[in-house]
Amino acid sequence: MSVSEFALIQRFFTKQQVTNPATRLGIGDDCALLSIPDGYELAVTTDTMVENVHFFADADPELLGHKLLAVNLSDLASMGAKPVSVTLALTLPKVDENWLTAFAKGFLKLAERYSVDLIGGDTTSGPLTLTVQAMGLVPKGRALLRSSARPGDFIYMTGFLGDAGLGLKIKQGYVCADSEAALTRFNRPDPQIEAGQALIGVANACIDLSDGLAGDLGHILEQSRVGGCLDWDALPLSNAVRSYINDTGDWSMPLTAGDDYELCFTVSPEQAARLAIAATRIGVIESRLGLRLNKSGHIQPLEVKGFEHFS
Repeated sequence: MSVSEFALIQRFFTKQQVTNPATRLGIGDDCALLSIPDGYELAVTTDTMVENVHFFADADPELLGHKLLAVNLSDLASMGAKPVSVTLALTLPKVDENWLTAFAKGFLKLAERYSVDLIGGDTTSGPLTLTVQAMGLVPKGRALLRSSARPGDFIYMTGFLGDAGLGLKIKQGYVCADSEAALTRFNRPDPQIEAGQALIGVANACIDLSDGLAGDLGHILEQSRVGGCLDWDALPLSNAVRSYINDTGDWSMPLTAGDDYELCFTVSPEQAARLAIAATRIGVIESRLGLRLNKSGHIQPLEVKGFEHFS
């Protein structure tokens, strides 16, 4: 690279002021230092995005910077964690200053929104690959897990289902009368940070919808050793998604498409009255294993699958 690794980091990724009280030392030394307050645990997650696998080669770099951070913050949200800091590793085919300026703008703007410090990372040369490790704080012993759903729990989700999947269909050539909203959901997901924290002590199990409702809910069912039934008529589908289904007959799209980054969680009937966030009840946890779909009174098995890299 014509620009050294240290100079690249200094130029594009050190404009942010360290703001989170948990950050004792940020970029500049061999390691960052974090302070974990008494009564809290550190939640840690890592996600990688690869060009032409997770995003198109012509992706807007500012939107890409936002999405890269958002998908990691969404993992923290699903466990009820408050974001603290992130590290960023960039593998770049070349140093494109305009691309890096826009990417850093999108990334750091979202970081500042949630008082998240960029505390370190790495850069190297190669095919465009972007990796974030995100860290957050959650009250000790109270993190939301996938393994705590119980028979009789109601299944809920935040937001709408399938809009990001519709955005992908539009990118692939589907013509939609009102495409802007779906493309925004695909390009600029909003991590449900506040919702995740509000679910602590109320929800039994939780997961974020990254690889599709059927697949992600399937992880809860598997980890909790339970089954479930979704109510098709209760699913929160936008008018645009309903129009897509009417046009194509592809009713499974909102159930299997990824990138919604909403929260799917289970709540016991006794705790349902305490639910203080906007969410839609979409089904029920059952003791019989497997996932089923009640589609207008006809109950059918629903194949549990989501996006898999090595399928």
